[in-house]
Amino acid sequence: MSSNALHVPVMLQRCLDMLAPALAQPGAVVVDCTLGLGGHSEALLRDFPQARLIALDRDPSALRLAGERLAPYGDRATLVHAVYDELPEVLGRLGVPRVQGILFDLGVSSMQLDEAERGFAYAQDAPLDMRMDQTTGVSAAEVLNTYPPGELVRILRAYGEEKFAKKIVDAVVRERAKEPFTNSARLVELIRAALPQAAKRTGGNPAKRTFQALRIEVNGELAVLEQAIPAAVGTLAVGGRIAVLSYHSLEDRLVKQVFAAGARNTAPPGLPVVPEQYQPRLKLLTRGAELPTEEEIAENRRAAPARFRGAERIREEVGP
Repeated sequence: MSSNALHVPVMLQRCLDMLAPALAQPGAVVVDCTLGLGGHSEALLRDFPQARLIALDRDPSALRLAGERLAPYGDRATLVHAVYDELPEVLGRLGVPRVQGILFDLGVSSMQLDEAERGFAYAQDAPLDMRMDQTTGVSAAEVLNTYPPGELVRILRAYGEEKFAKKIVDAVVRERAKEPFTNSARLVELIRAALPQAAKRTGGNPAKRTFQALRIEVNGELAVLEQAIPAAVGTLAVGGRIAVLSYHSLEDRLVKQVFAAGARNTAPPGLPVVPEQYQPRLKLLTRGAELPTEEEIAENRRAAPARFRGAERIREEVGP
């Protein structure tokens, strides 16, 4: 399948509208920190013909497919194999001191969900891999088979917000002693058997929280994001804009905290005039987190959990 057929970009028009004021000028640079299959990137190149695109992804397969999709735009698009917390280093290598637009579309990509052998989707049996970059790191199976029970409980509670983490981990530890985990179907069945009946009647597939937690652990997603959002804000030119799509409360909370901190003045209380170095660096462009419309969710079910936030850089860093 082509990348176009596989990928429906989430909240695409809202992302374009958010970034548009910063990308109208000739020579503007926009960064897609999560290239995926290139749907957002293609629209950015199409709608802002004077802009240059730099796009990052940790998944070599995504870079290959998106590269085919974006080939008509020639050297206006620069694709880089990197994790998004490496943005400042990437820009340094490319000789780009400041950018005008940044887009993050967080979480797992459509391609990774749709290719069963990647092991992200709990609805189909597949090897328990879940690495966004399959050339490096430990797989979800290794996490399940080797982590101490207490660490597994912590991961399920912290990253999956799973209330029954202890029950699930007790079952995992019993079963892995008999035979190591390799495939997703066995884990899904174990989770179903471990949960109380009442917990299985609500909230969709009972395995989704555990799979989310394992994916976040395998890819270090929250630790990377915690570094990446402040680093990205630091690369924005004054007047530049950042737009972020999150897909669960843990991601959205991190984005909210960084944006809120940037939009506050940091002066000690009681100063009659706030000096320049304490003034806010960001202006919030969304009231809370915006949600996709019902129409979009009907057309693209993967948009349902999306939360959108935007901000504008209004001031350079000023030393004390």
